[in-house]
Amino acid sequence: MENKNISISVVVVNYNVEYFLEQCLNSVFDALKGIEGEVFVVDNNSIDGSVAMVKERFKEVKLIENKDNVGFSKANNQAMEVAKGRYILLLNPDTVVEEDTFRKCIDFMDQHPEGGGLGVHMIDGKGNFLPESKRGLPTPAVAFYKIFGFSRLFPKNKTFGKYHLGFLDEFETNEVEILSGAFMFMRKEALDKVGLLDEAFFMYGEDIDLSYRIIKGGYKNYYFPKTQIIHYKGESTKKSSINYVFVFYRAMVIFAEKHFSQKNAKLFSFFINLAIYFRAGIAILSRFIKRILLPVLDFSVLMISLYYLKKLWSLEQINFPIEVIKYALPSYILTWLITNFYAGSYDFPIKVKSFFKGTFVGTIIILVVYALLPKDLQFSRLFILISALIVLVYFLLSRTALHYLIGQKFDLRGVKNKNFAVVGETDEIERVKMILKNTPQKVNKIFSVSPYKHKSEEDSGAINQLDQIIDIYKIDEVIFCAKNTSAETIIHWMSKTSASSIEFKIAQPNSTYLIGSNSIDTAGDLYLMEIDNISSTANRRNKRTFDFISAFILLLCAPLSIWFYSDKVQFLKNTWHVFIGKKTWIGYALAAEQNHRSLPRLKQGILTPAEEMKEKGDRSTFSKLNLIYARNYSILTDLKIISKFWRNLDR
Repeated sequence: MENKNISISVVVVNYNVEYFLEQCLNSVFDALKGIEGEVFVVDNNSIDGSVAMVKERFKEVKLIENKDNVGFSKANNQAMEVAKGRYILLLNPDTVVEEDTFRKCIDFMDQHPEGGGLGVHMIDGKGNFLPESKRGLPTPAVAFYKIFGFSRLFPKNKTFGKYHLGFLDEFETNEVEILSGAFMFMRKEALDKVGLLDEAFFMYGEDIDLSYRIIKGGYKNYYFPKTQIIHYKGESTKKSSINYVFVFYRAMVIFAEKHFSQKNAKLFSFFINLAIYFRAGIAILSRFIKRILLPVLDFSVLMISLYYLKKLWSLEQINFPIEVIKYALPSYILTWLITNFYAGSYDFPIKVKSFFKGTFVGTIIILVVYALLPKDLQFSRLFILISALIVLVYFLLSRTALHYLIGQKFDLRGVKNKNFAVVGETDEIERVKMILKNTPQKVNKIFSVSPYKHKSEEDSGAINQLDQIIDIYKIDEVIFCAKNTSAETIIHWMSKTSASSIEFKIAQPNSTYLIGSNSIDTAGDLYLMEIDNISSTANRRNKRTFDFISAFILLLCAPLSIWFYSDKVQFLKNTWHVFIGKKTWIGYALAAEQNHRSLPRLKQGILTPAEEMKEKGDRSTFSKLNLIYARNYSILTDLKIISKFWRNLDR
């Protein structure tokens, strides 16, 4: 029921994006100052501490805790059904709004009573304009142009560019057909007439459907660029995933069947299904090629190299058994590639020492196995040693070539020393400096920038000189302190410098993280205090490998191993979940689960570092044990816990 005294009801649906949610809510409450409003957070069974954070930091939020992930549409409807505002805003958790965003939207809609919905100018975490800020109706023709790339080739053409309305000026207010689900500002009166989100859409497509129904209900939708927001596209939903391709385009089929004629819907459905498998196939192939191309190239070159090395032995009348050529050479190369993989030779940025480490360990393994072979299969240790030298030289030469030809992630200089500009008051700048110095980032220099038009002696300049500071001091990354810098100022400067290669982060008050996004295609990223060992690429890989191999062995031995457990079904279920990567053997202590916001994410564990204290420990004790586990992690730690408490693997 609408309450005339409440101007706006803000609804945020959250699913495991705690840090982004906190930043979003900070900006929402700043924008609500002077406005009668209410804020709903609907949590779809997150396990990352989101709910505890909301309860602790935002007591005025009306929190709805779902015990399952009920989807975007149903979760929003849960809040909208009890919302009392004249206007309802559906807002993604990975967004930041300006301080006057709500006021400007309310004023515009009050002046345009025919308006049913409104969208705003959106930028990504790098300051680039997001074209989905304004969209047209995805008719069969429009969808066809979008799916097969015509809209990307001719974005401003009135025929091919209708999906994102590229022919409309991004800075001019215009009537549009479709609003973005990231920011849907709607009149409650219009929703009462046309209905809420259609729950047939689990995720994606529901914004198109509701926008279209608002127009069919006799209202207008507007694109309103007089205010803008940041939308860290890709954090709430990974848009490059195979699952996204299927869910998004299936949603478009549901929309077509609901709103188009049967003939058009069938045609639309045909092309959409064609596009689904085309896009999914391309995505799978692309991902596979990216992951496998370099190792396959390495294997091929090394195989050819060792084959010709064998030829040199033949010139000396030394002929290797055929089994050596067929089995031994490929096995050697695979051994060197695997040990190099675990040494970090395929991690980015590249570390040259990993080639030496990986090749050395691989050579030792090969020599040990060689010594165990029958004498008639022991052909030449010298051959193995020269082969190891070839492997090492190949890695060094090939990566040097990639360094000069491609650069970027193949840069052999490692992580670049960055110049940072931190915008804020002195105390906040000092706090950010501490965070930076405790992250993996390599800091060259940190320049202080006043958030006001005047600067102190310690500052390199003031906020109105930020573009000059970036240019003069060769700044790589700008960090805004949200405590002292308005969202409007942050968004203004992100938009103004979006054409450069500068990266941006925002530091929330009283936080140990910096939040941002490097591009439209990547998830929002974080700089977290480096208090752990478990978050390194090598240890994440080692932990997953240990889980996989140990679970595989237990599954093989299941006919025998299940008899050691009272709950045999649960033991098998746990082992299978660990094997497929849904769970891990060792996770954080459950009692402290709501209190590990500063720790790296881990999957749910079967056992915890607090097994001995499970009955008599308190939350503080569990939290400390989690911290020690994360900071000092090694495979031996997991092995020690499992060997001691293996009887509990069936819980």
